[in-house]
Amino acid sequence: MVMRIGGLASGINTDEIIQKLMSAERLPLDKMNQDRTLLEWQRDGYREIYQKLEEMDRYSIYEMKKPSTYNSKTVTSSLESAVTATATTSALEGSYSIEVSKLASSAIKVGTDKIGIDPNKALDEQGVATGKVYFNTFDVETNAMKQREVEIEAGDTLKDVLKKISDDKTNNVRAFYDEQSQKVIFETTRTGDYNQGGEEITFDSDFFNSTLKLQGAVEVGGTDAEFNYNGVEFTSKTNEYTMGGVTFKFNNVTEPGVKVNLNVEANVDQAFDQIMDFVNKYNELVDMINKSQTEERYRDYKPLTEEQKEGMSEKQIELWEEKAKSGILRGDTMLTSGLFNLRETWYSDVQNGGQYNVLTQVGISTGKDYLNGGKIEVDETKLKEALKENPDDVFKLFVNNEDGDGRGLINRLEDSIGNMMKGIEERAGKSTSTLDNYTLGRRMKDLDTRISNFEDRLLSTENRYWRQFNAMEQAISRLNNQSAQLLSQFGGGM
Repeated sequence: MVMRIGGLASGINTDEIIQKLMSAERLPLDKMNQDRTLLEWQRDGYREIYQKLEEMDRYSIYEMKKPSTYNSKTVTSSLESAVTATATTSALEGSYSIEVSKLASSAIKVGTDKIGIDPNKALDEQGVATGKVYFNTFDVETNAMKQREVEIEAGDTLKDVLKKISDDKTNNVRAFYDEQSQKVIFETTRTGDYNQGGEEITFDSDFFNSTLKLQGAVEVGGTDAEFNYNGVEFTSKTNEYTMGGVTFKFNNVTEPGVKVNLNVEANVDQAFDQIMDFVNKYNELVDMINKSQTEERYRDYKPLTEEQKEGMSEKQIELWEEKAKSGILRGDTMLTSGLFNLRETWYSDVQNGGQYNVLTQVGISTGKDYLNGGKIEVDETKLKEALKENPDDVFKLFVNNEDGDGRGLINRLEDSIGNMMKGIEERAGKSTSTLDNYTLGRRMKDLDTRISNFEDRLLSTENRYWRQFNAMEQAISRLNNQSAQLLSQFGGGM
């Protein structure tokens, strides 16, 4: 570090002079920092578009590829307290009549008496032997009762043992202690009669029979649901039953002779709303890309240096940077061609063998105003009519996962969005990308190297200026000393 002598001999404001000299020297550095900031803004602009594309691809396109988007069904029930239902796209429209005579229930056994042990203290301290104990539950795979085991370890409480039983999902039971009745309860985790009228839970060990008072406990429940569907008797292990794409849920038994009528109808409004949600998301994407290509570019507004920011308020900085960022991606050929490809997606015919081969047949178009970037416009009446008359062919127009002329419009859009995302990722990377992994990052890294080298040069230049001024100060100081000596000599001889 060069010693800095600030005008002691000359009286010159050396600091101010060198500061001004260095301001001129720093102009190329300011330009490089501004260039790097512009690259960061461009990268961030690309990433905002990338994020919008990713959301479109991950959520909106995903929803548009589901058959239920185009062929939603609604089921109404005349007695929802007893039976409700949902329908898939394959369900036929029409009426269903159901009477529910019995609900499916889980099997349960409750101890015959209060247990004589503290459920929160170690069992071995209460005289209960450690080791394995056994009980049985019905196994569907072998179609027979299967012995289950649980080990009582030293220090285990009753609650610990019951938790081990419940945590083992293969047991198909949950076991717990009821604080109020002070009894142990075993209950199957599934509804239905699996043992054809026999017991679902039995006990082999004295620990369960005597200690937990479960010997002689009467099993309750373990029944199948029983219902009459359009005059035919059916049973179900659970309180749900699916047939013909309709899933019926039994909430309660019906009064004798009372029938629940359920009607399955196409829900055109729901299908329309789901498609409109996609349209709105797509138009937001087009607006964002189109704006990046049409907003004005203020070339006189360069990124501010730190020195410039010091003399400005936060609001002034915000307004300045708003103009400086405007049009930062304008004229980008990757984005303009990508926008063109998105628009082009909707024009081609789809040779799918269905009723609808072009988008306009279902009331959707990209509009007449080319300047809007190809936003989608919807004829509500025409789209709802198509969804009502032939939702399956509307689906085939949008979704047909094959190559060539038969490829669906949504599949083609997915391809275009994927290509755009790939191009942006190569240019601007992701939030997790290093500078080496994308084009703008490599340019920023190059600028970082140049900036670092230039800062080293500036330091050398500043030190050189100080050495020169220090030399001047020293020369003036010597001259002053010589002058003083001469004056002193002349003065002494008079």
